[in-house]
Amino acid sequence: MFDFTYIWVIIIGFGVLMYVLTDGFDLGVGILFPFARSEQDRDIMMNTVAPVWDGNETWLVLGGAGLLAAFPLVYTVFLPALYIGVFLMLAGLIFRGVAFEFRFKAAKGRRGLWNAAFFGGSLVATFAQGAVVGTFIQGFETENFRYVGGALDWLTPFTVMTGLGMIVGYGLLGATWLMLKTEGETQQWARSWAYRLLAALMVFFVIVSLWTPLTDEYVRGRWFDNLTWLWLLPLATVLVAARLWRSLNRSYEATPFIYTIGLFALFYAGLLFSKWPYVVPPNYTFQDAASAPESQLFLLIGLLFVVPFVLMYTAWTYYVFRGKVRADSGYH
Repeated sequence: MFDFTYIWVIIIGFGVLMYVLTDGFDLGVGILFPFARSEQDRDIMMNTVAPVWDGNETWLVLGGAGLLAAFPLVYTVFLPALYIGVFLMLAGLIFRGVAFEFRFKAAKGRRGLWNAAFFGGSLVATFAQGAVVGTFIQGFETENFRYVGGALDWLTPFTVMTGLGMIVGYGLLGATWLMLKTEGETQQWARSWAYRLLAALMVFFVIVSLWTPLTDEYVRGRWFDNLTWLWLLPLATVLVAARLWRSLNRSYEATPFIYTIGLFALFYAGLLFSKWPYVVPPNYTFQDAASAPESQLFLLIGLLFVVPFVLMYTAWTYYVFRGKVRADSGYH
């Protein structure tokens, strides 16, 4: 039977990237929440993401369900290794979702709790996602297709660094999103944060790029044994960051958000190509982790109907809620 493994790699890779880009900016808005100038600005910030945040998380469900169906070994190893990290991520997303619903219903003087829940949930979920990425880079202790490490092996100085880097990156996505969706003083405030977050993100980029080869021998060999086209990725990252800085200087509105998406796409590509073909590093490839071809085919037929509908309603939602957001309009 035809091998569907790499078709599923593309599908799940696309789903994860879509989740990072779409949910990333609304998590970033939550990270910036306590630094807003006023409660009115917080209303505007929340209104920019309120119509789309829950739809953005569809990609998380799609990616998670796809992994379980197509690469069950990933769940066999990842969940025991990352129970605490995954729990923190889901708890953060729950607190954030509750804050969306209750903040607008709370009295004007009693929104502090829900502001804290929105910020705290966004911060914790983002840090957990970054730590999961760091754990993937440093690898898992496995034996006979089972995880044999400890419950806190995922929490290391390296994963703390990647978690903090994700917070800064999502914050930049959120700031550039607010530049696109707001105007006036709120937009200028978001632009000022975009400058600072871009500078901080590039510092994290350098640190993690230098630290990663020291953490993983396979990655070190991948990058340094031969000078390959992989070195185009960090070069492109620096060029895109420079273009992003220039677009901020020129007071563009949409371009900074597009360049920030480009930065995340390059980070994602660098991560995938650094570890390829391993999905459970350092021992198991996508082929090792794949389910039976019959299972992959059955689920692929279903996805051929689901994914187009997800793309269509996502595009329609963003189209309907296009344009600027003001304090007197939005989510109710």
